[in-house]
Amino acid sequence: MKTTQLKTSQFLGAVFLSILGVSSGAQAETYQGVQTVNSAVSRADVSAQARAAARAGDQFSEASYGGTAPVMNSGLTRDAVRAQASQAARQGDIYSDAALYGFPAPTVGQADRAAVRAQAREAARNTTAVPL
Repeated sequence: MKTTQLKTSQFLGAVFLSILGVSSGAQAETYQGVQTVNSAVSRADVSAQARAAARAGDQFSEASYGGTAPVMNSGLTRDAVRAQASQAARQGDIYSDAALYGFPAPTVGQADRAAVRAQAREAARNTTAVPL
């Protein structure tokens, strides 16, 4: 196993570079006080320019269009859209597994809630316990 020894010139060079790095990084900023603004434009002009820039929209946006989106016209009336929505709601969840794989949609029973509870209690009373 070969050991390397630093020569005196290499050691002094490393020390010099480290001192140079520390001394150049330790500089403080000076305080200039409160800066005064000397503007040739009045407040009213600046306000008008700000309103015009706000109306112009974001010049740096990534949208392919500026301003508002174009109005989409489907050709259907509001009543026709509502009728389609009601029909879709009656058919159930079109994104469920039942719709995707052809299972029948769940139906809503016509039984009264109190009657269903009474049937459940009666079934629980008449059930014999199964030993474990």
